[in-house]
Amino acid sequence: MKKMLLILAVALFSPGSHAQLTLFTLEDASGLNRTLYPERLNQLQWCGNSPRFAFVRGETLLSESVKTDAQDTLLALDTLNGKLADMQVTSPKRFPSITFSNPNEFWFIHDGRILLVDLPDQTLRTANSFNPKGENVAIDPEQFHVAYTLDHNIYVAIDETETQVTFDGKEGLEYGTSVHRNEFGIHKGLFWSPKGNLLAFYRMDESMVTGYPLIDIDPRIAEVSPTKYPMAGMTSHEVTIGIYHPDSGTTVYLNTGKPADQYLTNITWSPDEQSIYVVVLNRDQNHLWVNQYNASDGSFVKTLFEERSESYVEPQHELFFLPENPKQFVWMSDRDGYTHLYLYRTNGELMKQLTRGEWVVTEFTGFDPKGTRAYFMCTKNSPLGDYLYAVDLKSGELTEITRAPGSHRVLLSDDAKYILDRYSSLSVPSQTDLLDHRGKLIRVVQESPNPLTEYNLGETRIFSLLNEDNTDLYCRLIKPVDFDSTNQYPVFIYVYGGPHSQLVTDSWLGGGGFFLNYLAQRGYVVFTLDNRGTANRGTAFEHAIFRKLGTCELADQMTGVAYLKSLPWVDTARIGINGWSYGGFMALLMTLRNPDQFKVVVAGGPVVDWKYYEVMYGERYMDSPEINPEGYATSSLLNDADKVTGDILIIQGYQDETVVPQNSLNFLKKCVEEGKQVDFFLYPNHPHNVRGKDLVHLNTMIVEYFNERLKGISD
Repeated sequence: MKKMLLILAVALFSPGSHAQLTLFTLEDASGLNRTLYPERLNQLQWCGNSPRFAFVRGETLLSESVKTDAQDTLLALDTLNGKLADMQVTSPKRFPSITFSNPNEFWFIHDGRILLVDLPDQTLRTANSFNPKGENVAIDPEQFHVAYTLDHNIYVAIDETETQVTFDGKEGLEYGTSVHRNEFGIHKGLFWSPKGNLLAFYRMDESMVTGYPLIDIDPRIAEVSPTKYPMAGMTSHEVTIGIYHPDSGTTVYLNTGKPADQYLTNITWSPDEQSIYVVVLNRDQNHLWVNQYNASDGSFVKTLFEERSESYVEPQHELFFLPENPKQFVWMSDRDGYTHLYLYRTNGELMKQLTRGEWVVTEFTGFDPKGTRAYFMCTKNSPLGDYLYAVDLKSGELTEITRAPGSHRVLLSDDAKYILDRYSSLSVPSQTDLLDHRGKLIRVVQESPNPLTEYNLGETRIFSLLNEDNTDLYCRLIKPVDFDSTNQYPVFIYVYGGPHSQLVTDSWLGGGGFFLNYLAQRGYVVFTLDNRGTANRGTAFEHAIFRKLGTCELADQMTGVAYLKSLPWVDTARIGINGWSYGGFMALLMTLRNPDQFKVVVAGGPVVDWKYYEVMYGERYMDSPEINPEGYATSSLLNDADKVTGDILIIQGYQDETVVPQNSLNFLKKCVEEGKQVDFFLYPNHPHNVRGKDLVHLNTMIVEYFNERLKGISD
């Protein structure tokens, strides 16, 4: 048995007395009971550049000063709705999502309008209006210009005058939408320049991509509802970037060159709006160029620098320009094995590496007004948490700002003198602290009581195991309620295991959520392990999966299984696995490569052969099937259908555009050919995930399957 390093072992909840025996319902476990969530300040934000912050409580907007915890009422929803009624505008049922533009004014979008509220005067006016049917809405906060898409084309609204920007958009030719299947940190397709004078946008041509035939069963005669789905090794879409000049009504396109199926990402405007920067990534995803283009005519200016990798490079972040020095910017890169900050000049000169060490920067959060210090979130204190640090750009000195253990999210004031620190940990449900720029606590702004004190929950432990490479693997184990070490319990392993995931964290419930605790209430030992390939551990850990998905992940998960089997209170004959998407792949992989070790498996939306997965993700981690046929063959679960043992339930969304149904259906076909029995459930008209009230249906199915097949009972 491998050595175990104990990290956190906290008995979060104790029944106290046998009178406190409240258990979650499946509705609770599915997230439908909002009273179970810790209290948080809704819409917490700074009031422009003032030393005040605001938040919504119930139907009222409140504020506090950094100097006192006295709360002022800024605006009630009833008052706001009265003013909207005077304007003959429909009233929202809840306080709208707002943004402060200065200490005395905030704005929000409602019914196709940008509405500004002047707080001292308690007045309301329309700053701009646009078609309320518009999608992908992008707001310029300087002049309140609006860009949006409608029927595949881009429209712009300036001073309540709408202008159509593109005209040839159609199915297969999209303007202004997110591209490259939301990889590379892309989450939108419209980009206003800093002062709102220019608009950059994506143009995505998918006409050359084969349509995947999803089926719509709602019509009496079911109809094909195709989606563009470029599979690994197949023809991908082509993306270009346009810049619209509202003053002249003209559009230019960036000369980003060939090949046409390269990736264009991390679009960043220069502070003076004269240039635009784009990270160009080759289709092999092992070479990137940070390029500058002229915003006036789209011409290529220069390449600032390049990055290469023997595995892959994965740009996720834009350039962060210094406030008082537009000739310098901060760049995030994992080139030294961990994601860190680098200071560059716009001529491409690397000035210095700002941070270094065996920990990762997870997010850039801003500068002080003079650009002398940069603030960032990182795992320096622990790979299980997220902490705020500052680095002096001149000296390189690091300052720790958030000191409480846990997972933090922060809001810096405009002058960076104050920080609102929102965090949770294994023992803290939710807390918001007000800190000064050195991290000194000014006061606790909000502290949530434990919302689960009346619930009988098992002990949650977070610890690490050493794998075959002597690498720490972080684990979470939830013991059954009323645990008795003389008993033997069945095991429910929840697995994901794919890139960009981290399931085990120092956060409320250890990241375990309600459903896993529901299972512990029903007598299961619940276990999760983050294997190699998951996030925030550095490239050696994360890139270990390259060209061989499933290999090291499986070895690491089996390290966890070996640990479980060493526990005297685990029933080694009753171990089951559940996972979705990459976790569905892992759940099937674990049982097919280790026959007879697992009694029950429920795999949702599983990838069963990576040649059926999409280009960007699939080729990053596996190369193409033509380049890496051995890797694809080794990872394919179709080759292991003959090894089916135990009870396996596969769940698939019929309208899944992420892991297309061809994965599950081909596995079923192989099982039939091999004479192997598996169970299958299809969610009609559901995409990749099952949400809302239907999640209760899904969780009921999983629980009943485990109870009947693993525990031999029926609830």
